[in-house]
Amino acid sequence: QVQLVESGGGLVQAGGSLRLSCAASGRTFSSYAMGWFRQAPGKEREFVAGINWSGGYTYYADSVKGRFTISRDNAKNTVYLQMNSLKPDDTAVYYCAAGSVDIIRGVITGIDYWGQGTQVTVSS
Repeated sequence: QVQLVESGGGLVQAGGSLRLSCAASGRTFSSYAMGWFRQAPGKEREFVAGINWSGGYTYYADSVKGRFTISRDNAKNTVYLQMNSLKPDDTAVYYCAAGSVDIIRGVITGIDYWGQGTQVTVSS
């Protein structure tokens, strides 16, 4: 069993930065690939960024490449999402997830655990 708790969301102006954290409980954290997803009002949940179990491989949606960076610290059971150059279109609830890497598609799939989400609002 893995429990995921996100933090770090908030209100920021366009062009600003935020750093999201996802703290995991459970001894199996390091065996999972981790991902960040987001869901804006009226839209489906979408993949944002992912990282394999060791942190050696990362994956990003085209919409955030070059602006967002995912990382993990297995000693702290924590995964991070550094978000720079934020845009109003980045406004959404951001969710942390534990799953597997789909190497062909370059996304995190087969989600076993979700966090409760943290709101990110970017004002123009």
